Amino acid sequence: MAAFWAGKRVVVTGGAGFLGSFVVELLKTKGCREVIVPRSRDYDLVQMDAVRRLYAESTPDIMIHLAARVGGIGANQVNPGRFFYDNLMMGAQLIEVGRQRGLQKFVAVGTICAYPKYAPIPFKEDDLWAGYPEETNAPYGLAKKMMLVQSQAYRQQYGFNSIVLFPVNLYGPRDNFDLETSHVIPALIRKCAEAKESGASDVVLWGDGSPTREFLFVEDAADAIILAAERYNDSRPLNMGTGEEVTIKTLATMIAAEVGYPGRIGWDTTKPNGQPRRCLDVSRIKQTIGFQAKHSLLEGLKKTVAWYQANRHSLREVHF
Repeated sequence: MAAFWAGKRVVVTGGAGFLGSFVVELLKTKGCREVIVPRSRDYDLVQMDAVRRLYAESTPDIMIHLAARVGGIGANQVNPGRFFYDNLMMGAQLIEVGRQRGLQKFVAVGTICAYPKYAPIPFKEDDLWAGYPEETNAPYGLAKKMMLVQSQAYRQQYGFNSIVLFPVNLYGPRDNFDLETSHVIPALIRKCAEAKESGASDVVLWGDGSPTREFLFVEDAADAIILAAERYNDSRPLNMGTGEEVTIKTLATMIAAEVGYPGRIGWDTTKPNGQPRRCLDVSRIKQTIGFQAKHSLLEGLKKTVAWYQANRHSLREVHF
């Protein structure tokens, strides 16, 4: 599908971030010569005038919207209002101005946090509206889910070509390893590595370890996004994941072993678990665009730990 990208101007919001950096690299290997990565210091996409200026100055054919205000359970608890407003406004305004300017295609990336707290396992796209999301990340999840409502409404009324992908938790090299704002895998890697280094006898983690999660390696996520941009033209949502779940307790044991931490893993049950289970039905994305993840969880963890150990003194950290 290299011909698809020939001559196209593509804007990737969040293109300098974790997932975005892999998407930008993949676009270039696919032959896309004009990839524009707006920086937040130049374009505050929460502001409509900045969104209009971005479109006017970059004149894209395709917009891939990856920028998000996002973090783990703790960050969601501290910033529910900011996570709701910033994500809602970025998505709504980028889609609206894209429609006004006749954008060829808008690729939106949502979140598994949009699913109801007690959706049947595995989560099917048709169950997105079967209840309220898990409370600790509901504002973020609902703000991102509004892009699906807008995508479907705009396709119906204006014929606007937009697609919405719902990925599971991503992980991999270049992730955010800040202990206050990171997601579970980078946080666990850093905690275990620092405990090993200091000789700590135990590492204490939030919750009781019983929740399950599904994880998608960042390189596989980039593959899925590019495939969907090339092949999918429908506003029905697409789940993006592996279809395999693991308990947080098992995940912690895997990471401790990979890091080489020999100590005890304890649990602070006064802290929230988050959603009880998360696992996606990935049959639709496989059937429609032929996507299937290449990395097992163990393979992805090995790559991520190796990257962390090689780059731990120059880590990307995200503060709110």
